[in-house]
Amino acid sequence: MDDRIEPRPTPPTPSRSSAKAALAAGVTVVLWASAFVAIRGIGHELSPAPMALVRLAVAATTLTVVMLVVHRGRPRVAVPRRSAGLLVAYGVLWLAGYTVALNAAERHVDAGTAALLVNVAPLLIAFGAGMFLGEGYPRPLILGSVVALTGVAVIALGSDGERDSLGVLLCLLAALLYAAGVLIQKVILRRVDVLTTTWLGCVVGTAALLPWAPQLLGEIQAASAGSVLAAVYLGLFPTAIGFTTWAYALRRMDAGRLSATTYAVPAVSVALSWVLLSEVPTAYSMAGGTICLVGVAISRYRRR
Repeated sequence: MDDRIEPRPTPPTPSRSSAKAALAAGVTVVLWASAFVAIRGIGHELSPAPMALVRLAVAATTLTVVMLVVHRGRPRVAVPRRSAGLLVAYGVLWLAGYTVALNAAERHVDAGTAALLVNVAPLLIAFGAGMFLGEGYPRPLILGSVVALTGVAVIALGSDGERDSLGVLLCLLAALLYAAGVLIQKVILRRVDVLTTTWLGCVVGTAALLPWAPQLLGEIQAASAGSVLAAVYLGLFPTAIGFTTWAYALRRMDAGRLSATTYAVPAVSVALSWVLLSEVPTAYSMAGGTICLVGVAISRYRRR
């Protein structure tokens, strides 16, 4: 008889967990930045609500398959009663409402301007988290947010896209819905796991947009294959993967600190536009993007 005691697996250290959360946040930033470019590219063929519907339907279908695989064909949905209403609010406000508002906004303003205006949200989240979630107002977060917002303003100075007033208002509405969604999601993740939260949020968002299904069917038939594939991309990558990696990071980081990393989205959007759309960034974009990244670095600073 072997009396040797098997060693227990070593739990992940805080530094390792932090590194994984940072990597997940980085993936989210890149995927969400690409979404602004894709939405602008297909907005002339798909209306705001139908585009949001196909995006969320693809995400919900993808995550349903993942749930079936993870749980061996029998997904276990363990959602406390007190979290059910919050999940509905999260799916309707952020995944459905934010997506429709952003799609509509990008019919009036260019992708870069939309990314800049929506980045008011991290500041709203930082102060909302301090007020409602007890995260406080760490000095590096506030200083980093101010620096990053300055970078956003610098990029805006060099933007030559039209600034339609309706588009600006829709972007600000999207930012408000985004901030509310993050704060609600942070509370949900205290009791519900990452994958279940993202999956059910996509299902709720899809259900909320079903009244636009007939319009979607008509527009899909008339749309080009490229636009349809871009809509599928939006559902699979920025939504199914991007929102899952976001939730993973959000469960392991303060909402304010994590949201500050999205100040890098406009900078990444500029780079993606350069590569994918051959839009050469201006000096303002380069300088502002650098300032954004510096602000993100400051916001993530912690004394050891």
